[in-house]
Amino acid sequence: MTRKSNTVERRSEIVRALQTTLARHGYEGATIQLIAAEAGLSPGLIHYHYRDKREILVGLIAALHEYVQQRFARAAEGVSEPRQLLRAYIDARLGLGRGAQPDAVAAWVAIGAEAIRQPEIREVYQEAIAAELRLVRDLIADYLESEHKSRDAATRLASVLLAFFEGAFQLSAAARRVMPKGYAADAAMLLVECFVERER
Repeated sequence: MTRKSNTVERRSEIVRALQTTLARHGYEGATIQLIAAEAGLSPGLIHYHYRDKREILVGLIAALHEYVQQRFARAAEGVSEPRQLLRAYIDARLGLGRGAQPDAVAAWVAIGAEAIRQPEIREVYQEAIAAELRLVRDLIADYLESEHKSRDAATRLASVLLAFFEGAFQLSAAARRVMPKGYAADAAMLLVECFVERER
């Protein structure tokens, strides 16, 4: 196995530092100086690897998408039944267990806010959401089919589920002490099961 280049490792460290800083301070407060301090690097080294903070943010969107895919792959090991595969995905997105990163959730909420303000971020964010929507739609379609139901409603339910994820992330980031701990994954699965049950 080949070793990652120093540049790739350093860029990953910078992206991870933005994730932590973004979760604590929001996008405006996540200055290059704070990102550099979190990464244990000089601000000049940050600028050597990235043009600006926006470019690091684009890298963070890709890194968070990859993190979810890897977490899902681990949760889905040895699972073949469609309902369990969907549950594995929901756990990968909302579960608190092994591999959970609360600062990733807060960073994703901040990214969503920047997607409203910055067209370049919006484009990358929409691509990530579209990829997730396709995956969730396919998982739900397989679950519907396994229950001898029509696959036609899969896109609609996938959209609802994605909206639930985003709302749960917002509440987790902004009202963590208010919401019951660990409610989201079970609630999301219940939502899907109720929907599937009423489908024909």
